[in-house]
Amino acid sequence: MTTENGLEFPTSLGTSTADQIRLLGQDLTADLMGKVGFGELAFWLVAMRRPTPQETRVFEAVLVALADHGFTPTAIAARLTYLSAPDSLQGALAAGLLGGGSRFLGVTEDCGMYLHEVLSRAELPGNEDQWNALALTAVTETKAAGKFVPGLGHPVHKVTDPRTPVLLAIAEQEGLRGPHLQLFEAIGRVHEQVLGRRLPLNGAGVCGAALADLGLPVELLRGFALLARAAGLLGQIAEERRRPIGMDAYLAIDRNAVYVDPDAPQAGRR
Repeated sequence: MTTENGLEFPTSLGTSTADQIRLLGQDLTADLMGKVGFGELAFWLVAMRRPTPQETRVFEAVLVALADHGFTPTAIAARLTYLSAPDSLQGALAAGLLGGGSRFLGVTEDCGMYLHEVLSRAELPGNEDQWNALALTAVTETKAAGKFVPGLGHPVHKVTDPRTPVLLAIAEQEGLRGPHLQLFEAIGRVHEQVLGRRLPLNGAGVCGAALADLGLPVELLRGFALLARAAGLLGQIAEERRRPIGMDAYLAIDRNAVYVDPDAPQAGRR
């Protein structure tokens, strides 16, 4: 429908008039509010289709898995920014979200994209041996290129990331253990043959595989990790208000800063 002034800016998302708000082609108040959960809506906004109950369960399990993981750099950044600018809640949230990169949160997207690229170049395996062979080839090529396999290893969970088996089980229960998850599991089985050591499949990686199996764009998977972490960061800021640690963290570093000659060798290096 053309507007009164003849301009058109097409969207399949939200529009409003003086007496109605529409979202995704639905009446916001009559069709969505109180009837659609936030996780379901977030999926719908990106995929342009309403997820099934099974997809919603897996998707929301991913959001829960990524919401908070303790005093990670993203949480610390949010707390210290709030300490510095308590009048800027949005700044504290943004500071935490901006830290979502290749080491924290971004692994979700990196792993999903990695698995997607491997699968796009191969014929879909039909049994576990074939999955293992595909995974072995992928890990071998990645190591030869001097790169790391995203989703392998964790700074805290050295043996098993507790989120990984649970999310795999939920995907299996809902009939959504697709090729990305199957390839990721195969990487978990065979990588030691190439890398010479066993590493856990981390939670961020399995979340990326699960999201890719839901058919969500792999280029946007980091956005879902950030969506989940936004809730966790808001919780961190709320706790900073109740039981502040930001000032202690700042003073612990600042009061123990020691000047060193910039030309002096770094500790641990020769």
